[in-house]
Amino acid sequence: MDKKIERQTLTLSLSGELDMRSSENLRQTIDTEIDRRGIRTVILDLHDVTFVDSSGLGVILGRYKKLLPLGGKIIIKHAPPHIYKIMELSGLPKIIPFENESTDVGRTGNAQ
Repeated sequence: MDKKIERQTLTLSLSGELDMRSSENLRQTIDTEIDRRGIRTVILDLHDVTFVDSSGLGVILGRYKKLLPLGGKIIIKHAPPHIYKIMELSGLPKIIPFENESTDVGRTGNAQ
């Protein structure tokens, strides 16, 4: 996981699997930065993610719910088509904006 912070924006570039084993680390990383630095925007770059399970989806949804009352947001970038499909089935693109340069899916939260 590569981490970059600019002002109140945390950008995380993830790789590999976002599953039960790795999702707790992601949750802790995001929560720590929200609490310590006042992060209000979290950008998750999923370009190199190969697999997401329900625990990974749960962490993303949980951070969305944590940021919402703070006036914050999550943005998901570069989700590979097979990862986007999993997220689409879970309903995430209806509430979280997706930005993909390589595909025509999910821009600003709406599947096209």
